[in-house]
Amino acid sequence: MEYRRLGSSGMYVSEISYGNWITHGSQVEQDAAIKCVKAALGEGITTFDTADVYAGTRAEVVLGKALKGVKRESYELFTKVYFPTGTGKNDRGLSRKHIMESVHASLRRLNTDHIDLYQMHRFDFESPIEESLQAFEDLVRQGKVNYIGFSEWNASQIQSALGIQKANGWTRFVSSQPQYSMLWRVIEKEVVPLSEKEGIGQIVWSPLAQGILTGKYLPGKKPPAGSRATDKKSGSDFISRWMQDDILSAVQKLAPIAAENGLTMSQLALAWALSNKNVSSVIMGATKPSQVKDNVKASGVKLDASTMSAIDKALGKLPETDPSKNESPNPRA
Repeated sequence: MEYRRLGSSGMYVSEISYGNWITHGSQVEQDAAIKCVKAALGEGITTFDTADVYAGTRAEVVLGKALKGVKRESYELFTKVYFPTGTGKNDRGLSRKHIMESVHASLRRLNTDHIDLYQMHRFDFESPIEESLQAFEDLVRQGKVNYIGFSEWNASQIQSALGIQKANGWTRFVSSQPQYSMLWRVIEKEVVPLSEKEGIGQIVWSPLAQGILTGKYLPGKKPPAGSRATDKKSGSDFISRWMQDDILSAVQKLAPIAAENGLTMSQLALAWALSNKNVSSVIMGATKPSQVKDNVKASGVKLDASTMSAIDKALGKLPETDPSKNESPNPRA
């Protein structure tokens, strides 16, 4: 495992992060989830990403149990706030009330006294951004949070927040958590250039496009039994947008490229995302330890220019690059 600095901060993160968005507390039973976390630690993964909303708050509980007894200074713990965690009008968004209540609930579930990176899970169109940023600043000053970031913000939203932080002398964002893969490149035109300028590192989610880039889904064929595309608890609705024959056919053209580099298709996809110098870490999920051990082999892989060109040629015009696709919903609508 190799490590990179998170943006311009002094904290290092593992190139491969372990995430539990749609596994812990839903798709994977607790014992299996704990085995995956132990495998991740054994392979040198030190960065663990979750969110209060995952599996209806159960994901944080499972991760907290899995990390119990592990020296706290030996890993980086990330979580997020924004999406609904209850039925009340204030159980969502980035109001000071919800942020403060959510961080304390996350600390309890994760069985820790601090969070290494606390992230605004989406942009909130209703809460004043100054209110949200000051709440995060207060958490840093209280020692409950070490660094702060955001997920799926567009360039104008990022720029606005950075201006407010600078004007008030508040802690600045050091991370962005966007969706990013060979097929989804919407951050490249605006978010990445701004992030490079401002010292913000990308921690990318869905680098395998929900498993599509593993090559296990074939055009004209039913999804494999037990795969994500067949499991409503593990994001079958989300993956459906990729389940098109033209996309699946193009992905199969990546198989010989991976083989030529001595990689699996999953390793190729992860290495591709890591080839972007603004990416600090890529988040992988796993339902069994063998997947963890396979995916970590992408760390340290360098893809040459001819390989990158071959990937672009194989996928053609299919990758989404429109920066306007990088958007946040209104959680209270």
